[in-house]
Amino acid sequence: MPAAPTWDPGQYLRHAGHRARPFVDLLARVPQLPGDPPRIADLGCGPGNVTVLLADRWPTAHIVGYDNSPEMLDKALTEHEGPTPGGGRLDFSYADARTWAPPEPYDLIISNATLQWVPAHADRFPGWIAGLAPGGTFAFQVPGNFDSPSHRLMRELAHSARWKARLADTLRHDDAVLTPGAYLERLTDLGCTADVWETTYLHLLEGEDPVLDWVKGTGLRPILTVLGEEAEEFLADYRTALREAYPATAHGTVFPFRRIFAVATKEA
Repeated sequence: MPAAPTWDPGQYLRHAGHRARPFVDLLARVPQLPGDPPRIADLGCGPGNVTVLLADRWPTAHIVGYDNSPEMLDKALTEHEGPTPGGGRLDFSYADARTWAPPEPYDLIISNATLQWVPAHADRFPGWIAGLAPGGTFAFQVPGNFDSPSHRLMRELAHSARWKARLADTLRHDDAVLTPGAYLERLTDLGCTADVWETTYLHLLEGEDPVLDWVKGTGLRPILTVLGEEAEEFLADYRTALREAYPATAHGTVFPFRRIFAVATKEA
């Protein structure tokens, strides 16, 4: 099982605009919610920067953001918790998606780029769907890029002779998420009306070694956690490989990023 990573909200937010776009696209496909005011759970809320977008869409909602990272929760609590301008409320609480069960009926359970960290996460779907109010929605997006150079090169280096003893079991593999078709089957088998799709974003990143800077905020966290101060030696080799895989252009560095989306609505 991958090491439980230590998160750095500041590093994660360095590419906040690019990271938020899939969440905005996911929200655009969520239908009208049955509750008034609606009750919403954001599972894996991180620093809360996209959780606040839920209050823009549903101003009166009571929204609870859940995360298992003390660093991320501290950032969210400090900057975003409290009443929302539309008369709702935004709260944050500790929870681990591997064991979390809805404590009350929710009109929307949403998860953004979190479930890839949860082994066998699709086995959690029945309990989460059961925790929806009639007519409620479960919506999520996960990265679908585990076979891309950014992740493949990371795994290859981790399995090299220099690092295998310490890192061979640290990283997730390309089975960390299901195929879009498998998600569709799982959700429809649970009696939901499901909409599943995939999108590949072409992020145009700026700065020196921007792909490395991106993954230092997410996929590289388990390695950084395990290696600590020794990480720089790993990063030097990884940086070289990334520069070849993602060459800089006159306009920036193109970083293709595939994502898988699902919106499942429970029968009213």
